[in-house]
Amino acid sequence: MSQARLSPGVVPGRLTPQQLAANFVDVAPPLDRHEAHVAADRCYFCHDAPCITACPTSIDIPLFIRQIATDTPDAAAMTIFHANILGGMCARVCPTEQLCEGACVRMEAEGKPVEIGALQRYATDGLMAKRVHPFRRAPQTGRSVAVVGAGPAGLAAAHRLAAKGHDVTIFEARPKPGGLNEYGIASYKAVDGFAQAEVDWIIGIGGMELRHDQVLGRDITLDGLRAEYDAVFLGMGLGGVNALRAEGEDRRHVLDAVSFIRDLRQASDLTTLPVGRDVVVIGGGMTAIDAAVQARLLGAENVTIVYRRGQDRMGASRHEQDHATASGVRIICDAAPVTLHGNGAVAEIEFAYTEDGPDGLKLTENRFRLRADQVFRAIGQRLDGAPPELQLIDGKIAVSAHGRTSLDGVWAGGDCAAGGNDLTVTAVAQGRDAAEDIDARLTGRPVEIPG
Repeated sequence: MSQARLSPGVVPGRLTPQQLAANFVDVAPPLDRHEAHVAADRCYFCHDAPCITACPTSIDIPLFIRQIATDTPDAAAMTIFHANILGGMCARVCPTEQLCEGACVRMEAEGKPVEIGALQRYATDGLMAKRVHPFRRAPQTGRSVAVVGAGPAGLAAAHRLAAKGHDVTIFEARPKPGGLNEYGIASYKAVDGFAQAEVDWIIGIGGMELRHDQVLGRDITLDGLRAEYDAVFLGMGLGGVNALRAEGEDRRHVLDAVSFIRDLRQASDLTTLPVGRDVVVIGGGMTAIDAAVQARLLGAENVTIVYRRGQDRMGASRHEQDHATASGVRIICDAAPVTLHGNGAVAEIEFAYTEDGPDGLKLTENRFRLRADQVFRAIGQRLDGAPPELQLIDGKIAVSAHGRTSLDGVWAGGDCAAGGNDLTVTAVAQGRDAAEDIDARLTGRPVEIPG
């Protein structure tokens, strides 16, 4: 979009390249060897460790921390990767304060958990830096599997299937693999092209072919994949974005937060990205936080997140909320948009305070307005273009044990499947578990699932 078409408040280049470079550095720099040993020494190495139970991929956390403490970080990395092949990215983006660290005994005793996420990154980064894939493929089985979607679920499934000797073809709709990790998380959480480096490392095991620009329902069909391959795994994520259902949301500069994050992640020059002076993000999840913080880092003067329920109901963790407020983002809760005002472009949003009662959420007559020259919708995504042959639940693919769908020979996992929580680590677990079930179906081998 040319600057001539932008409203005066929405312009690129609010900050200098030097300022932007400083703003978008690694939000959580890696531990060095001494720091890792100090952090590892805090672990009690619990026998019945609650942190393992809290991890969706059931990583043996006390074991890998003990391996770091005994100065065998590569062994620690293997412990992690056996359970979670995307352990490097999960170390960066997992809400550890809600999962493993939230369950840590140190947290209960002292209010400060063992730094499990940072220790996981220390181990996985060290092994991945050697650029030699630590896993080897089993002898080829002669069986083939189609994986739709090169996001966390698809990559986890594809890697495990390839490791077991199956030939895997991954069909990806976008120009790059990685899914959410490449297109949907804040840039400061995974710097230096880590998402693509991780994909290259995962594919390095062999036995996988990656095909880009392959959209299910347009370039490939489920019937066609079932006819050509011995099994199909669907992990295409969610492509649609929910509407605000507020008057005036079709005004200029009212955008999807996921599109904003995607454009920022793919930009080679951050000075070319337009950002408003007064930015409002509507939503309460991680996408809302990532969009709001990055708008602030791009130079927006005033950034406000507005969420329709109480702060304790926000999907984003308290840690992420605190990070947003520390970055200068204001959070307003219990309010919903009613009307977006402006002459062509949005200039102001009218909100109504809400009340959450036994009959659901209701708008009150108590109103207020916020200036807004740029608005981001972050109120959830939906599955578009699901194959009509599949049974759906609440708009997502219905799955039973280990990701089995209503069609024989078809599995699903990740955000497109019902019952998940839209976390990278959960998608990895679902892809891994489905791969184990697929392998058992194709070969008769027992299912091997950690935990």
